[in-house]
Amino acid sequence: MSSKGSVVLAYSGGLDTSCILVWLKEQGYDVIAYLTNIGQKEDFEEARKKALKLGAKKVSSALYEDPYLLGTSLARPCIAHKQVEIAQREGAKYVSHGATGKGNDQVRFELTCYSLAPQIKVIAPWRMPEFYNWFKGRNDLMEYAKQHGIPIPVTPKSPWSMDENLMHISYEAGILENPKNQAPPGLYTKTQDPAKAPNTPDILEIEFKKGVPMKVTNVKDGTTHQTSLELFMYLNEVAGKHGVGRIDIVENRFIGMKSRGFWHSPECEFVRHCIAKSQERVEGKVQVSVLKGQVYILGRESPLSLYNEELVSMNVQGD
Repeated sequence: MSSKGSVVLAYSGGLDTSCILVWLKEQGYDVIAYLTNIGQKEDFEEARKKALKLGAKKVSSALYEDPYLLGTSLARPCIAHKQVEIAQREGAKYVSHGATGKGNDQVRFELTCYSLAPQIKVIAPWRMPEFYNWFKGRNDLMEYAKQHGIPIPVTPKSPWSMDENLMHISYEAGILENPKNQAPPGLYTKTQDPAKAPNTPDILEIEFKKGVPMKVTNVKDGTTHQTSLELFMYLNEVAGKHGVGRIDIVENRFIGMKSRGFWHSPECEFVRHCIAKSQERVEGKVQVSVLKGQVYILGRESPLSLYNEELVSMNVQGD
C-alpha cells in the first residue's frame, strides 16, 4: 500500500491520540508523532510575555468568565505552532489532532495552523465518519488499544479524559459528564486536598516588570527562581502543596456559545497590544501567603506607585 503522505500528529500520550496514531498508520499515512509537552516548554517564554500579564492582578494567573482557567487554550496554539514548523521542515502536507468535534480545542488547533500555513490540511479523526462510526466512544477506544497493545493512561474504572500541560491539568468525560457527580478524590494529581494541606503558610515575594512576573522568592527558606519556566513551575508546586487551584465548572463551549480562545486573530492581537500598554507601569513586588487552598496578598510595593503615604496618613496634618 503506497503512503498517502506524512502527517504531524499532536501526540499527548492520552487515549485519543494513542489510538489515532495507530489508526492513521492503518489508513496509510506516515506519522510524525510530535510530543506536545516539548512545544509548550519551547514556546513558554512567548506565552509568559503575552498572556500572563493578562492576569497580573491575580498573581500571574490567566482566566476569564471568573473561574475558567486558560491553561489549555494557551497550550494549544503553542502546540499547533510547533506542528506547523515541523510539517514545513519535514515536507508534510498534513497535521492532525485528537480533539473532538464538539469542543474548543479543534478550533484552537486549526485556526492556529491555518493562520500560520493556509495551505496545510488538517486531519481531524473525530469529525471523519470512517473514524467516529468505528469508535462510538471511549469504551471503543479502550478496546481498540487493548487489541493493538497500545499503552494508555485510562481504565474502565477511571474513564475520564485528562488534558495536562505546563499551566494545569483539566478533566472531563466519564462520570464527570453528569453535573451531579462529585469529582473522585483520586482524580487530582497536581493539588493536595486543601483539608490535608500544611497548617503553616508559604510566604512568597513575586517581582513584576511591565506586568510580567520576573522573580519569586520564598521568604521562609530564601529559595529564588527567575527563569520563566522555573518560576512558573515553582509557583505551581507551592500552590499545589497547599491545595490552591481546584475548580469545578460546567464549561461554555465554542460550539453554540463560546467565542474565546482565538490566539491568532486580529481581535486577540489588538487586545494584547492594549494590555501591554496598560501594564507598562506595573512594576514592583507583591508578597503573598499560600495556605489551605487560598492565596492572600500580604503587601505590595512599587517604585512607580502613585500611592503617597504622607498624603493619606492620619498622623500627618492635611491642608
